Amino acid sequence: MVLAAETRGTWVSISMLRWRVLAIGAAGLLVIAAVVAAIGVSGARASRSGAVTSVLLLSVDGLHQRDLAWYVRSHPDSALAALVRGGTEYTAASTPVPSDSFPGTVGQLTGGDPSVTGIYYDDSFNHDLLPAGTTSCAGAKPGAEIDFTEDLDRDKTAIDAGQGLAGLPEGVLAMTATPGTLINPAALPVDPATCKPVYPHAYLRVNTVFDVASQAGLRTGWSDKHPAYDILNGTSGDGVRDLFTPEINSRVPGGPADGDWTTDNASTQRYDSYKVRAVLNEIDGYDHARTTKVGIPAIFGMNFQAVSTAQKLPSSDGLPGGYLADGSTPGPLLARALDYVDAQLGALVAELGKNDLDRSTAVILSAKHGQSPIEPAALTRIDDKPLVHGLDAQWAATHPGAAPLVAQATDDDAIMMWLSDRSAEAAGFAKAYLLGQQGAGTDSNGNPKPFTASGLQTLYAGAEAARYFQAAPNDPAVPDLYGVVQHGVVYTGGRSKIAEHGGADAEDQQVALVVDSPTSAHGQTVDQPVRTTQIAPTILRLLDLDPGALQAVRIEHTAELPHGAPQ
Repeated sequence: MVLAAETRGTWVSISMLRWRVLAIGAAGLLVIAAVVAAIGVSGARASRSGAVTSVLLLSVDGLHQRDLAWYVRSHPDSALAALVRGGTEYTAASTPVPSDSFPGTVGQLTGGDPSVTGIYYDDSFNHDLLPAGTTSCAGAKPGAEIDFTEDLDRDKTAIDAGQGLAGLPEGVLAMTATPGTLINPAALPVDPATCKPVYPHAYLRVNTVFDVASQAGLRTGWSDKHPAYDILNGTSGDGVRDLFTPEINSRVPGGPADGDWTTDNASTQRYDSYKVRAVLNEIDGYDHARTTKVGIPAIFGMNFQAVSTAQKLPSSDGLPGGYLADGSTPGPLLARALDYVDAQLGALVAELGKNDLDRSTAVILSAKHGQSPIEPAALTRIDDKPLVHGLDAQWAATHPGAAPLVAQATDDDAIMMWLSDRSAEAAGFAKAYLLGQQGAGTDSNGNPKPFTASGLQTLYAGAEAARYFQAAPNDPAVPDLYGVVQHGVVYTGGRSKIAEHGGADAEDQQVALVVDSPTSAHGQTVDQPVRTTQIAPTILRLLDLDPGALQAVRIEHTAELPHGAPQ
């Protein structure tokens, strides 16, 4: 295979790029290593020619732009460096708020923010729907938790989510391409109009790029971490023809009973490698299980979790997690996770070249979310349970006979609450209480660390919260309270994580974004602010489909990503 590389503005050919797959250790962790022998510096993919017929989207969850820049500087011969040199790098890309997996993924693939998509988090609340398990809907009181996590699985302890496959976990590639069938309908919220469960794809308010491509007769595929990613099927219900969703929060065979694939970074890499294999199979023209020859999808991809868990875990595999004390350099565990992702990217690009698809496939690399804090000294861990319970207790004391005020609380590195009473008085009560709380959390070493105002910098309540999200005040899905934390605050009662995401901190939002298209010039950079929601219309334009076919794009006037200037 011949690749292209840039040397002071002159494009030279690179040959002898070889990739080999190594099986490491008894666990069978798939690690893909690259060996590059080249004239000059390592470079980009094949020279530009022809039209784009496929788009491969890779989400490296947690990957900040500064992480990418550090890695490229430190590893100029890496696959990530080649991708940057070969494509357009957006150095000021940001995610939707809340910066979490569900709104982040949905934003990338619909072009919409939460106020338009209705997706604020994977565990949220809706004031109009009925609670899961409701079978008699007449006269039932509305208000339901929207729990689109592993809790929906038939069996959340199994990597196949309860499908009953043999030979797990290695046999997980045989998992169904329609994981909605693995969702327990009794765990879903209920539509009061039909008295039927609301599946994730039906909860989404707008269509996806998969809907548009499928309706154009194109094949689609995606790999992600829960069957609840059925949401990406979009309003059609079947936009993703091949959806592979091994359950990341299932038990690791031979691991601790209270652990899953995220509690040990080597396990996370092993888990991610199953999805890499699925995408490699799709590049080879098969379905994800490699059972049927179906042709390469027009839109496909996956998310990586290895970087995210390396950022969050205090330590794993004998290596400290997170960043060094300077607050910018990845520590040993995170550096290893970045090496892993780089190797997988190299393998995917090599497979495209092996199948003569590198001149017709655009590769987009970004992240659903970042992670905060990256500076170890900034961390303040606060147990949010006493805050929620204290608010309910104070409400009960001043409103005898009233229902508990907090209907749902989801707090990672933001405070999101949905209240049973949506009045201005209740919102103001909750705001005053939370801003008045102070106490002691813990720092990165477990030592006491004081906090004020519940760890909040700003708290939006009631109509303020709706305005913050540019949502209608009566939107049944918008949080009734949204708290932007003081930098470094993470809500957790334990010491098992040193960073989180899901909020509005700059480190949550500022993520990597690179587009390497065979129809675009090499080595471009865009420093102006862009948003990851712009990925969706860009995907459709690359495939010569109409970005205006996306409902969120029409509503929000989401622009395609701009072209850049040479680096």
